[in-house]
Amino acid sequence: MRKPAELRKAEIVAAVLDLADRIGPDRVTTGAAAAAVGVSQAALFRHFSTKDMLWLAVADHVAGELAMKWEQALNETDEPIDRVKALMGAQLGQIVATPALPMLLFSRELNVGNEDLRAAFRNLLMKFQALIVTELARGQDAGSVRREVAPADAAVLLTSLVQGMAIRWSLGARNFSLIGEGKRLLDVQLRLLAAKED
Repeated sequence: MRKPAELRKAEIVAAVLDLADRIGPDRVTTGAAAAAVGVSQAALFRHFSTKDMLWLAVADHVAGELAMKWEQALNETDEPIDRVKALMGAQLGQIVATPALPMLLFSRELNVGNEDLRAAFRNLLMKFQALIVTELARGQDAGSVRREVAPADAAVLLTSLVQGMAIRWSLGARNFSLIGEGKRLLDVQLRLLAAKED
C-alpha cells in the first residue's frame, strides 16, 4: 500500500537526519536515504527533485520543531530571566533530540554545497538570538539584567554557549548531559549578567 506523499516525505527527512547522525551529513546520499525508507532513488526524487531540495526540507523540519519548542518555552513563564533559561533549555533539548544538528552546522553540505541551506540555518540562529535579545531587554527594564551590557552582545554570548556545548558534546561522544551541563554554565553566565544589588 502506497503511503501518502506527506508521510513519505516526513519519513525521508527523518531518515536523512538519522543517517547524518550515524555517518555524517557529508556522507548522506540520496541512495542511502532511499534505502533507509525502503524506496527506490527514483521514488525519492519524485518527492524531492534534487538533493538540495531534500536538505531544505530537513531545514524546514528542524525550523518547525525549534519554533514549536521556543513557543512552549516562552509560554512557561513571563519572567524574562526564566524565559531565557526556558529558551536555552529548549534549544539544548532539541539538540539532544536531533543529535545530527551540531555536525550539520559544520558540514560541507551546509557551508560549501548549499547556499540556501546555509541561509536557512543562519535565519534560525538569528530568530533564536532575537528571542533572547527581547527577554534580556525586558530583564534590563525590570532591573534584573545589567544595563551596561547590550542585549544583542549578551545574546551572542548565550547562543555561543549553546553552540560550544553542542560541539563539545558531539566531539566527546555525548559522554555528559548536554542539558544538565548547559544549564549549569548558563546559570554562571546569567550571574555575570545580573544587575548588581545596591
